[in-house]
Amino acid sequence: MNKMTSLLVVLAIALYAGWQSFFIVDETQLAIVTQFGEFRYSVHQPGIYRKWPFLQKVHHMERRILGSDTMPSELLTLDKKRIVADPITRWRIVDPLRFYMTVHDANGAKARLDDMVNSELRKEIARRKFGEIVGNERDPMMQRVTVSARSLTREFGIEVVDVRIKRADLPGEVQESVFQRMRAERDREAKQYRSEGHEAAIKIRATTDRDRMIIVAEARAKAERVRGEGDAKSIATYARAYGQDAEFYAFTRSLSAYEESLGAQTSLILSTSSDLFKYIQNPKKR
Repeated sequence: MNKMTSLLVVLAIALYAGWQSFFIVDETQLAIVTQFGEFRYSVHQPGIYRKWPFLQKVHHMERRILGSDTMPSELLTLDKKRIVADPITRWRIVDPLRFYMTVHDANGAKARLDDMVNSELRKEIARRKFGEIVGNERDPMMQRVTVSARSLTREFGIEVVDVRIKRADLPGEVQESVFQRMRAERDREAKQYRSEGHEAAIKIRATTDRDRMIIVAEARAKAERVRGEGDAKSIATYARAYGQDAEFYAFTRSLSAYEESLGAQTSLILSTSSDLFKYIQNPKKR
């Protein structure tokens, strides 16, 4: 029984030692092998690898892109405005040995990486005005931060893929004052636009009134001229008619007077000797 137990123990130890002689690295991992804390070799490709059991230790690392979300911090712009920025960094391990020797693990890498990114971001923001940072200059600025951080973190076996700012705002205690100032500025511009519009409207009305007065005056002058010409022609016509037959002219003028002064409901009391009725009393007198 003791012999059988010993055999089983030896077999179990052999199986465990055999199992410990191999390790697996999948496609999402990198690995280095150390022996008593000293580096032996690194693994960059997925597969099954051998190692000395109990003597060598495998350190797995992430091959995929990792993220580091920095806590928001206040930075100062070129125009002396405080801004709250929270950068987020995407990075990956490219040299597992250097990574292990310098920062050891992901937590150590994030601590060093965040310090460097914040330092480079602080420099870039100090060269830009607030309007540029929240406007079109943000992307070029973050590209420069990415290039600078990439060159600084290469010594840690890290490659910085991208650095972005999730949010760039003013501190909470100054946001209200800034909004009030912006509102006052917009009100001032609105009043200026209204004043300019009112002035333009007055000019337009004055021009319109002047043009109307000119047009009316010209129309009246033309009407008077046409009326004068018509009166002149009328007088000339009357004069020619009178010159041809004065008695007939007087007769027709009397008929016109009858027509204009005597209507269907008109009552008129005149003497029969009135010149108005001389052609009625003696129609043959011409």
